[in-house]
Amino acid sequence: MAASSEIQLDHLPSDPLLHILSYLSYRDVVHCSYVSKRLNDLCKHNPLWRRHCCNHWLLTDADRLQSGLSWCSLFKKFYSDLGRYIEHYVVLKKSWEQLKNFLQQRCPRMIASLKAGATEVELEEIEGQIGCKLPDDYRCSYRIHNGQKLVIPGLMGSMSLSNHYRSEVLLDVETAAGGFQLRKGMRRCLPLTFCFHTGLSQYLALEDAEGRRKSESFYPCPDQTAQDPSAIDMFITGTSFSDWFTGYVNNVVTGEYPIIKDQIFRYVHEKGCVATTGDITVSVSTSFLPELSSVHPPHFFFTYRIRIEMSRSASPEAACQLDSRYWKITTSDGNVEEVQGPGVVGEFPIMTPGKVHEYASCTTFSTPSEYMEGHYTFHSLANKEEVFQVAIPRFHMVCPPFREPPTRTQNASTSDSTLFDKGDFCKEDDEDDNGDDIGRHRGIDVVAFEGSWCPRLT
Repeated sequence: MAASSEIQLDHLPSDPLLHILSYLSYRDVVHCSYVSKRLNDLCKHNPLWRRHCCNHWLLTDADRLQSGLSWCSLFKKFYSDLGRYIEHYVVLKKSWEQLKNFLQQRCPRMIASLKAGATEVELEEIEGQIGCKLPDDYRCSYRIHNGQKLVIPGLMGSMSLSNHYRSEVLLDVETAAGGFQLRKGMRRCLPLTFCFHTGLSQYLALEDAEGRRKSESFYPCPDQTAQDPSAIDMFITGTSFSDWFTGYVNNVVTGEYPIIKDQIFRYVHEKGCVATTGDITVSVSTSFLPELSSVHPPHFFFTYRIRIEMSRSASPEAACQLDSRYWKITTSDGNVEEVQGPGVVGEFPIMTPGKVHEYASCTTFSTPSEYMEGHYTFHSLANKEEVFQVAIPRFHMVCPPFREPPTRTQNASTSDSTLFDKGDFCKEDDEDDNGDDIGRHRGIDVVAFEGSWCPRLT
């Protein structure tokens, strides 16, 4: 009888088997461990689980040594605690670490405001309290850090104009649960952030309801022309908690959002939005303010920050002073308006080699997107008769995507429909007579709506 040519698994050398196992996912390694005693022993090989511990839990050799466990046991320990979040953990943990490393260098006082992670028991109690399941990516992030203390500045960005200040705190889950919404127009929505100065919050939709999609983050915006107070428009800020949080962190750590006076300002610099004329360079960044905007009536409020810089290599004779500004403003419906006036926000900056002048201003539009461009007029300090123009690059202002509720009241009340005068739209507001950079908009109130809430200070 011919000898069997069948290869027995137990007779194969370990090295090729371990090499094959190294290509498998942690789930497949576990499945292989049930095939035979030989594979069970091989599947406990430490180097196999070192890779999975590094890839899924971001653990290091120092972490393993400190734990006193094998890599396999360490993986099991983390999986038993955080296994349900394994699809989200690495992305969110990396974002948190990047953010903390950045804050430690640039905004150290914010680090002290971060809270330790919540436990599984605490999150389950919150779900029982609100009667709704929390998304796994939200839960995962809150296992790492349970938001921040109710302090200023807020972790989720600030904005400051002459008579308007906003700073959004990332709410801990207990405080957020206190603001969970069940009322019509905001059903099943959990607040993510809160600003004490404006009452502004971003919300997370926990279910598909009233035109919202589950897991979307948004700013609520009451329809001021509707008779129904529950008619709430939405400025969408993220498709999921992970999308919302990691996108924000990326903007912070890459320098997209500037740090001003130890606070994160949510200005966005459009790539290529820089213009150099001779020795002077002008760059622009912009920001949308949802708390001063509305969809109905259409009123979209933007602020922009301009940086004017004279090259260090410029000749001392190049010193000059800004006299006036000129703007050409184009809205998305094709309307064009030209605006000109003296100085910028009531100032006439003198530029010398190496000097930087920055200022912020604001404008409103009746369309959700528009762009501005123009020039400054300067005169030479050496020869006041020598006048020249410096280009301001074209910059776009686009509000976030917005969505109307599925059933919107069509008949707006007469009183509500005249909240904003048409003549106020599409105006560039560098300053009023007193050099106030918020100009004609000082009469606009922050939008608040019935049933709004405020977390208690502890």
